Amino acid sequence: MSYKESDQIKNLVEDASKVVIIQADNPDGDSLASSLALEQILHELGKEPHLYCGVDIPDYLKHLRGWDRVSKDMPSQFDASIIVDTSAIILLEKLDQSQYRSWVASKPVIVLDHHSDVACDIPYATIVINDHDAVATGEVVYKLANDLSWTLNLQAKTHVASSILSDSLGLTSDGTTAQTYRIMADLIESGVDRPALEEARRAMTKMVEPVFRYKARLIERTELFAEGKIAFASVPHEELIEYSPMYNPAPLIQTDMLQVQDVLVAIVFKVYKDGKITGSIRCNSGGNIAAELATHFGGGGHPYAAGFKVTDGRAADQLKSECINLATELLGKVNNIQ
Repeated sequence: MSYKESDQIKNLVEDASKVVIIQADNPDGDSLASSLALEQILHELGKEPHLYCGVDIPDYLKHLRGWDRVSKDMPSQFDASIIVDTSAIILLEKLDQSQYRSWVASKPVIVLDHHSDVACDIPYATIVINDHDAVATGEVVYKLANDLSWTLNLQAKTHVASSILSDSLGLTSDGTTAQTYRIMADLIESGVDRPALEEARRAMTKMVEPVFRYKARLIERTELFAEGKIAFASVPHEELIEYSPMYNPAPLIQTDMLQVQDVLVAIVFKVYKDGKITGSIRCNSGGNIAAELATHFGGGGHPYAAGFKVTDGRAADQLKSECINLATELLGKVNNIQ
């Protein structure tokens, strides 16, 4: 058995009729696909699942079949909930500030995650599985289903595969293990069409012309620090309003940042007019400081991909300076950069 908590989860799910599946306020390919896989599993168990996220699903994830069943509303009656792909209460701000918090907190809550740097601080969590060896929460879902002999229909398997491919960057990240490859092989052997998944993903990630030209502007204003090892860009509120519905500015530019010779870390700030600032961190091999850097600012993630949110009113320039200085210090420890 992969998880000692599996039997407890089995009992909670067996006792429930309606189950809410909850994503954090920053949905990504792993969280959405894992939620959709769980939805299929619960249907097979004769349960009534409901998909919840406090924010709208971004356009770049709409290649995942079933995204349109995710709602910002929650049913008034349910028996348990499953939080996927986060153990951090700060990433559940929309839920925590809504009437739904008391509803969730009054019922059993299962947390399924894989972020190695974060201890679960969700005060109403009942059972937590945080598998640091899993490259994606979808891998956790797959192992849990195997533990409990839960049926994975083809659609559930397809979602698990999408989840793994998303967080492993197409099985290229350092967190991808032999176990990950074995799971993917099992999924493909049982009918998952990986080329079709990739084709659908590429179709949805194509950019319209205004986004293409905006990308050039982001490249133009990208700054380099620490002898060219750190790339930094900031996106103001006005641009978030204009371009985020079409394409998330952080992934739009970070891949290109990491293609610049000598760059090890790519950092993108989103600066909102209410004072909130979010930071997205991506790293190349040899610059695995993302999780430690994000944790300093109250966030979390993985060594090569992490993020944080600051709401204490700090000025963007002050936060930028602190972030760059700490990133430089952390890189110095890893690579002796002064």
